[in-house]
Amino acid sequence: MPEMSITPAPAMKSPKKSDRTRAQILSAAARLFRDEGHSAATMRRISQAAGMEAGSIYYHFAAKEEILDAVLEIGLRDLFTKVESYWKSAKARQDGVRTVFSDMVDLHLGFLLTHSDFTSANIRTYPVLPEEMRSRHRPLRKAYAALWDDMLSWYQERGLLRTDMRVAPLRQFIIGALNWTVEWYDAARYPVEELSQRVAKLLLEGMSEESVRGHPLPSTGKLAEQDSGDAAKGKAARSRAQVLSAAARTIRDRGYKAATMRAIAQEAGSEAGSIYYHFRSKEDILDEVLDLGLRDLLNGVRDAVADTAASKDHRGRIATAMEAHLNYLFQASEFTSANIRIYGQLPKEVRARHWPVRHEYARLWDGILKAAQNGGDIRSDIKVVPLRQVMLGALNWTVEWFDPAKSTNPDHYDLAELTGMLQKLLLDGLLVKR
Repeated sequence: MPEMSITPAPAMKSPKKSDRTRAQILSAAARLFRDEGHSAATMRRISQAAGMEAGSIYYHFAAKEEILDAVLEIGLRDLFTKVESYWKSAKARQDGVRTVFSDMVDLHLGFLLTHSDFTSANIRTYPVLPEEMRSRHRPLRKAYAALWDDMLSWYQERGLLRTDMRVAPLRQFIIGALNWTVEWYDAARYPVEELSQRVAKLLLEGMSEESVRGHPLPSTGKLAEQDSGDAAKGKAARSRAQVLSAAARTIRDRGYKAATMRAIAQEAGSEAGSIYYHFRSKEDILDEVLDLGLRDLLNGVRDAVADTAASKDHRGRIATAMEAHLNYLFQASEFTSANIRIYGQLPKEVRARHWPVRHEYARLWDGILKAAQNGGDIRSDIKVVPLRQVMLGALNWTVEWFDPAKSTNPDHYDLAELTGMLQKLLLDGLLVKR
């Protein structure tokens, strides 16, 4: 397992007081950005967290955006530097694929979950930032992605990793699976090394028992279309549904804080004041959007697997549930994609109101996975709850990078192709079986 910490360059002299204060501000800001998001972390709150007067912070930084730029750069630069150094050395030594893959997973998770508030702040805030800010950090993100692409391609060329998966979406999914852990993993309770080992083994070997690995997987071909049912509603109900749909799109694309009543009204093509005829506040709209998204997903996946509920084809049920989950993220429900995208930005009290439905959805998956394990189709050394958390997190993170509209690009997939790749990866793994 590679060493997590970055060895600092030898100091020629003690840092100046201004440098120490600047570092103190950045550390405080990184924690706030990580925990509460970019919008909630005001200059005043950053000053308080850094233990200084509000006005003093402007001696070091002109604006919050300057602080955020520095946090984002540090967070990814440290990770990139460490992984780049490791991969160059491992490649020169021609280390084995299991060791290298596992070590790179461990490095990424180590920085994200324990080593660096800056890295976790980068991962949690980047997707909802304005395009002009994201564009400044995209070159470094592409350079980091290229390290993983090189590693995956190198082992594919040597016949050690399966070649029926395109490298770009495969890498996106792997990094996404790692990134989503920041939303649920408690590093204070469980060692990150344990999580790294489980994730690496799942991605390399898949969840299936050897006896069923590689068996054909079903594709229902019955992806649900989004259906608002507006035609059957009265004018007031149609108007209300229109506001909710506009809110879902606005929240999904701009983030919760940016989704003001005015922005929602503009998206809905109505006056801002008219929204109050249907909803008392943005919080009421948010609650309904979140609830609709979760219930759409719960009912959709439950219905999709109902036909095979009594069947012994456990792989088929898991594959069908994956397909339905992705379908609701990208096609059947704008409410589901909005829910998934903003969940990490929400205050704890808001998330708590929706835990019952989330827990019901988790229990649905736990039942599917436990039945498959009891039936001998899933490896007995896998714990079902962590498996479900990693798998659903990996599927959820696809909303941050997958764009069905880019399917004509030779390096991209359409939704059906992506679904097929993820079914094969999670069930049967990346390794070429000898």
